[in-house]
Amino acid sequence: MLQNFDERNRDLIVNIGGRLVHRDEAGVSPFDSLVQGGDGVWEGLRLYNGKIFALTAHLERLVHSAKALAFAEIPSHEELTAEIKKTLEANKMFDGVHIRLTLSRGTKITSGMDPRLNQSGPTLIVLAEYKAPVYDTGGLSLSTSSVRRFSPDCLDPKIHSNNLIQSIMAKIEANAAGADDALMLDQRGFVAETNATHVFCVQDGEVITSRLVACPEGVTRRTVLALCAENGVPAVERDFTQVEVYRADEMFCTGTMGELAAVTQVDGRTIGSGEVGPVTQRLAALYRAHVQAAGDLVVEG
Repeated sequence: MLQNFDERNRDLIVNIGGRLVHRDEAGVSPFDSLVQGGDGVWEGLRLYNGKIFALTAHLERLVHSAKALAFAEIPSHEELTAEIKKTLEANKMFDGVHIRLTLSRGTKITSGMDPRLNQSGPTLIVLAEYKAPVYDTGGLSLSTSSVRRFSPDCLDPKIHSNNLIQSIMAKIEANAAGADDALMLDQRGFVAETNATHVFCVQDGEVITSRLVACPEGVTRRTVLALCAENGVPAVERDFTQVEVYRADEMFCTGTMGELAAVTQVDGRTIGSGEVGPVTQRLAALYRAHVQAAGDLVVEG
């Protein structure tokens, strides 16, 4: 699975530190913490008909991550929303848009890892692109990675950090195996998530997903669990293994960039019938209807 370039994004206007610039002229300082050490936090947002789904939940996660990293200054929800709105309006965007929101610790007075070298406030980057859900909803393939997800005693996954080396290493393995993405385990050998999404299995009508031990607090994950509760779909959060994945009736993954997408093959094993299952189809439809109806209005069409 490789994303394609969308011609509509050729002349994007990017927001860096409140300044709107053409994508070809955008850049951050070599002294910025993102460049120096991946020292930043990020969120992925999706725009539906002028509304951003679960905007508050995403901004809260961004702020919580920045607090965990002891950022000296953190923009308010209102300030963050205003910069997002400014960026969307500059690009005349209204629908079918994915927004990458990044907040770094800012620019250092000299190179080094010491946060005391950051004395000019954080750097906010708003990157909005025309981007449809990136996964093939007809069925994805996964391969289990040798790279393990950290537990909270190593690096708490509740920090939504720009340090994505674990995910990139796992994705390299998946590419080499000819799979769409990597299935990642925790240090105990239980399923955590993929390199980019949360995972769910369905067995005997029950939806199963990992506990929040070695995977982040997913906004889409939370929404799917709420939709299960509201629509009479049994669901549980618990530890489960690769073998349980192999024998599952259905499997799907969730995330803001890809919404809900079925998984039909893992490590060369066909999951269920090898087709998109009925529970996956139902939840995907419920999710799509929910995000189209909900959300915070940010731009007018």
